[in-house]
Amino acid sequence: MARKKIDNDRMREEKKNQILAGALQLFATKGLFATKIKDIAETVGMAQGLIYHYYKSKDEIYVELINNALDKMNEAVLSLKETPLPAHIKISMAIEELIKTIKESEDFTQTCRLIAHATNSTAIPEEAKRLINEKRDIPYIELAKIIAEGQGEGRIVAGEPMELSVVFWTFINGLATYKATRQAETVIPDAKLLIKMFIN
Repeated sequence: MARKKIDNDRMREEKKNQILAGALQLFATKGLFATKIKDIAETVGMAQGLIYHYYKSKDEIYVELINNALDKMNEAVLSLKETPLPAHIKISMAIEELIKTIKESEDFTQTCRLIAHATNSTAIPEEAKRLINEKRDIPYIELAKIIAEGQGEGRIVAGEPMELSVVFWTFINGLATYKATRQAETVIPDAKLLIKMFIN
């Protein structure tokens, strides 16, 4: 019985992840209002009624996508902050990994696009608004702490840490959105270009 429950739970998570992946592409390209449950069902190859077995509404799917995206980014930057390395190495590692992810992961670029849309829209669920207000600034605040630490070590360029953090994340989010909105092969700047902006 315990094994069957584990298998059922795993299958349920796989189905939910499938729904989330399909919904991400639709929400990022069409928006919340224009996306219907029927569209999500067709995209993931499920019956519309089966979608409702996992989610009560498209709003619930949307909120889960927003929450997951914010949590993953916040966990990543908090983990980076706790890594026992000099700050300038942390910054370099973050830039290299993020540029690589932008080049290789459509889910990441579409997620950045989704968050950008959600942040600038009033026509989203109240729970999504609450999550954005509660969680969206954590990467900026935590990266500013790493930058300040690196300035103390003499390895990060001078400037107000939060302003530099805003420059960092604006570049990353803008580049991800640039990639997400182009079908053809796109030119992605080398990580070294951005690293030179921050590291002495």
